[in-house]
Amino acid sequence: MTHIKVIIPAFNEADSIAHVINDIPNIVDEVIVVSNNSTDDTELNAKNAGATVLTEHNKGYGYACLKGMEYIANQNKKPEIIVFLDGDYSDYPEELTKIVNPIINDNIDFVIGARTKKLREQGSMTVPQIFGNWLATTLMSLFFGAKFTDLGPFRAIKYQKLIALNMEDKTYGWTVEMQLKALKQKLTYTEIPVNYRNRIGVSKVSGTVKGAIFAGVKILGWIFKYSFKK
Repeated sequence: MTHIKVIIPAFNEADSIAHVINDIPNIVDEVIVVSNNSTDDTELNAKNAGATVLTEHNKGYGYACLKGMEYIANQNKKPEIIVFLDGDYSDYPEELTKIVNPIINDNIDFVIGARTKKLREQGSMTVPQIFGNWLATTLMSLFFGAKFTDLGPFRAIKYQKLIALNMEDKTYGWTVEMQLKALKQKLTYTEIPVNYRNRIGVSKVSGTVKGAIFAGVKILGWIFKYSFKK
């Protein structure tokens, strides 16, 4: 049996977090919700839904993901696979089985849930998100020959491969950092088309001009950093 743990960064997702947790398939050993300085009932609702709840007071997507990884690193029994999933219910958690399938059956190292246009609900991705994804994946293709089409947050990776990436980004650059380092370390990877819907609540990144700009700067910064790195 393959041991799988899910890390869900969450900032004020009280209305959605239980839906996310309840829809995760029971092949998962543990769901870890990292409350990123939430001020609502995110932690209570996640706990009531059966998740392990951690608190990360430093605000930032990467901070929350790193907190979840630190928690797992201190456990005696390590998982084979880590799945990252957002807490806003825009992804379909039940599709987790599709995401981990290439790792379990084909020995792939890393899988991205690609939010393809035909499977996206209208309005679920903003214009800055769509453009940012296109720009980032186009640059990764040009500089590294990558086959990525998305920076989708719904992703799975072998635990030992994740540790070897030595992840460090604390904020919005987390997803692209993982993909760039996977390329550099020559991990095998694939994309699985996933459904995507309008999130519950307001996005903390794409929902604000400041967030969209900061995310874009972080993403481009990582790409150019790795483009000129030996």
